[in-house]
Amino acid sequence: MTDRFDILIVGAGHGGAQAAIALRQRKFAGSIAIVGEEPELPYERPPLSKEYLAGDKPFERLLVRPPAFWEERDVTMLAGRRVVAVDPDARTVACADGSTLGYGTLIWAAGAHARGLPCAGNDATGIHSIRTRADVDRLVTELSTTDRVVVVGGGYIGLEAAAVLTKLGKQVTVVEALDRVLARVAGEPLSRFYEAEHRARGVALRLASSVEGIDQADGRVTGVRLADGERLPAQMVIVGIGIVPAVEPLLAAGARGGNGVAVDAHCRTSLPHVFAIGDCALHANPFADGLPIRLESVQNAHDMAATAVRTILGDPAPYHAVPWFWSNQYDLKLQTVGLSAGHDQVVTRGDPATRSFSLIYLREGRVVALDCVNATRDYVKGRALVTAGATIDPARLADTTTPLKALLTTAGSE
Repeated sequence: MTDRFDILIVGAGHGGAQAAIALRQRKFAGSIAIVGEEPELPYERPPLSKEYLAGDKPFERLLVRPPAFWEERDVTMLAGRRVVAVDPDARTVACADGSTLGYGTLIWAAGAHARGLPCAGNDATGIHSIRTRADVDRLVTELSTTDRVVVVGGGYIGLEAAAVLTKLGKQVTVVEALDRVLARVAGEPLSRFYEAEHRARGVALRLASSVEGIDQADGRVTGVRLADGERLPAQMVIVGIGIVPAVEPLLAAGARGGNGVAVDAHCRTSLPHVFAIGDCALHANPFADGLPIRLESVQNAHDMAATAVRTILGDPAPYHAVPWFWSNQYDLKLQTVGLSAGHDQVVTRGDPATRSFSLIYLREGRVVALDCVNATRDYVKGRALVTAGATIDPARLADTTTPLKALLTTAGSE
């Protein structure tokens, strides 16, 4: 017998949880179920590479809502199930355990899986990713016997892990394939700033370097071999080289997509009665000049959930939300608003030597993004500049004696 739900949400991350919350907030009275691969209730992912890895925040404080919340709102939790197939004609999904679930409307919020190392030895014990609670729990159990760690990938996850492990007394080397860290998400000045910060704390960096293979003994990691012949001794390897969107069942069912599943401005896929939100949703983003992208952020998951729910309940409004991100490394709080890809000018506001400054990215004279390091005021006020696509004299943007808020009133007139 197939259990059927008016709305079935696949994925128990930020997007899936927020979709269920929004449905009940908008007085949806039908049946709702969330099916997720992990055994836990929905929890926050960003702290995994920060406070949770450091042991500063227990798992209970990561929960999106306490257990009673879901019971009180009659949201059925189907934990520990992986959806492997979708039948859009029968409106059912098949799970790996052999069970079948029916739906009236399907919200696909399955997120993504960590990308593995494509090299020899990638199955050795001691190789970890940071994507789930279980990932971090396994990693932590090995820390007491680990002195040297190699982090593969110089993005947010890799640098956050490097910062935590350095504070825990480990010798850390970061290996990045490109010629600077954060190269995919930030301008060169921010990359060089973070490289200097990590080096000052003892982190070794191998830039423009690729992993040739993993050395092991008795099945356990002993080192990392680079393409240039260098060998880095290690008892642990953390891999942070991106994610693979979890959309195979939708694509196999005929949904349009590739690097994610394609959705329209209302988060509808090409399959009837099927929506997709969050990391896996490939959408035309107005802050990327309408180019199709995926956004891997809590903000995107939450805002897409709201968009899908409004459409389902007959109150549609297209997705239009300025992207924002954050990263905590050591005592540095990085807050980003907008998308800097494609910028043609960078304005430095403040002195990086003070460890409180902002980078303002322009494209054809318009403000498209800000990276703010220990500069929350710039971040808060800069959001309005990005939303407006403001055109402002770069010299005025760089002048820290003039608040960004004051510049908005003259935007476009210069």
